[in-house]
Amino acid sequence: MMKAVRFHGKGDIRLDDVEIPICGKGQVKVKPAYVGICGSDLHEYLGGANIMPTTPHPITKEKIPLTLGHEFSGVIEEVGDDITDLQIGQRVSVQPIIYDGTCGACRDGWGGGLSEHVVVPRAAIYEIPDSVSIKIGALAEPISVAWHSIDISPLKKGDKILVLGGGPIGLAVIQCLKARGVETIIASEVSARRKEFAKQFGAHHVIDPTQEDIVARVREICGGVGVDVAFDAAGVQAGLNQALKAVRAQGTMVNIAIWEKPVQLQMNDIVFRERKYIGTTTFVAGDFRKVLDAIASGSLQPEAMITRVIKMDEVEEKGFKALIEEKDKHVKILVEVSP
Repeated sequence: MMKAVRFHGKGDIRLDDVEIPICGKGQVKVKPAYVGICGSDLHEYLGGANIMPTTPHPITKEKIPLTLGHEFSGVIEEVGDDITDLQIGQRVSVQPIIYDGTCGACRDGWGGGLSEHVVVPRAAIYEIPDSVSIKIGALAEPISVAWHSIDISPLKKGDKILVLGGGPIGLAVIQCLKARGVETIIASEVSARRKEFAKQFGAHHVIDPTQEDIVARVREICGGVGVDVAFDAAGVQAGLNQALKAVRAQGTMVNIAIWEKPVQLQMNDIVFRERKYIGTTTFVAGDFRKVLDAIASGSLQPEAMITRVIKMDEVEEKGFKALIEEKDKHVKILVEVSP
């Protein structure tokens, strides 16, 4: 048996004893090292089950209770007999997307990294470069979300950008924009500490929407016309309303945020200025490699995102509750499963 942190339902996560998974053909058994707590985990904890399947998942056949943890790094313990390009002892990041090979829309389910052992498909494994620590390897997943959101946007050289929210994803977007050479990055954030993080990670201007008019300030910075692209990593109705008006004519709004309730979209703010509104939530094959290579090259330096490291038996009190009740003090909390 092994220990695993599992989601049982709203407000109910437990450190359980579960069976150790068996590594089969085409699979890799990984001993997780560090696991990040994601905002989507918090959404499930506070209001779930929403993403977690309550009936058997069409691919994995699993349903709650399920092991948490989809942002993680670890060490290979075993490989399937048919796998020849990986070795036991390699340090890896795990891309947690599930797909059936016939469409691009399957995801979720699948027991996660908050366990002492996990078995994943070969395609999910990305070797961590020698110059990157295994702890930083656990950040590949959230940074890949940010990287992909920029990829699907119409960003081009010289564009001016607005980022709503200074949480983990918003800060990751800022870092990725900086790594791509964007010269005007505007961040909107209320928390004093997260405003400092936004500046540290590359924002050229930081606006507090409770103290300044976002639309007026953005237009002032952008010569009166607004930003070319805005990324919403906050998911707040008032912020969305203002950000749409801060986007220039024919500009683009990219939503990365997960919304807990229905949102109103002011369509006239879109149609009369020919603005575009697009959504994204994860990433595609290859994004992990790009992110890990960018960290290895030094163009991405995300270490300061890690604000606390805890143990498996501290996940609820020092992890989930800290991010809910003291969110202004933290960016990314990692769980150390094995040193």
